[in-house]
Amino acid sequence: MSFLEIPFQSRWYEQACELRNRLLRLPLGLDLKSEDLSPESEYLHFGIEQDGQLIACVLAVPLGSGRAKLRQMAVSGECQGQGIGRRLIESVEDCLVQQGFQVVELDARREAVGFYEKLGYVSEGDEFISVTIPHQRMTKVIAAD
Repeated sequence: MSFLEIPFQSRWYEQACELRNRLLRLPLGLDLKSEDLSPESEYLHFGIEQDGQLIACVLAVPLGSGRAKLRQMAVSGECQGQGIGRRLIESVEDCLVQQGFQVVELDARREAVGFYEKLGYVSEGDEFISVTIPHQRMTKVIAAD
């Protein structure tokens, strides 16, 4: 099992899109294939692979002023509950610190809020609806100024 920085449009990126679509979009009646993914060329893509298959992924969108936003984290169903999500987020945070980021924000699905709280993320503001389901904005300082 290894952590990867995923190049845009690589075979790993294609596997990440499939994983995101299967776990995050299709259950909501949405399809990633019908969305414009061209802005993702500016994003940072990360994942964890095992035996040549991507089993977890997340995007980081640079926001400027030392901030990045995590989006569309997915861990394949058979790998959930094994600490892979924690390992992915911690590895991404380390990578972002090395690239000069100080704050990470994200919009967590309601059922994932506890997961992010255990990793040190703090809720901000009220719950809101995004892609048809409740989300909570969360932030974490990952490096001092």
